[in-house]
Amino acid sequence: MATVLRAPLDRLLDPFAKCLTGEVARQFVELRADPETQARIDELAAKANEGTLTQAERSEYEAYVEAIDVVSILQAKARKTLAARGA
Repeated sequence: MATVLRAPLDRLLDPFAKCLTGEVARQFVELRADPETQARIDELAAKANEGTLTQAERSEYEAYVEAIDVVSILQAKARKTLAARGA
């Protein structure tokens, strides 16, 4: 996701942080992909580094990267919420 798009997305997701309880924020911070999904991301990343992705794989990999960016923003907001609450 381009840095230019990340800032507006970050602002759009601000209300998310206001909805978090401490427990939900902690769970969100700890959120990770399941092993099968992580293995697929790793496989696609390796192929991307090697320059051997098919167009379908490139689209799939870009979708994962965009989703990871969104989750990362939400996790940052959850961490900020926990820090503000001293949790």
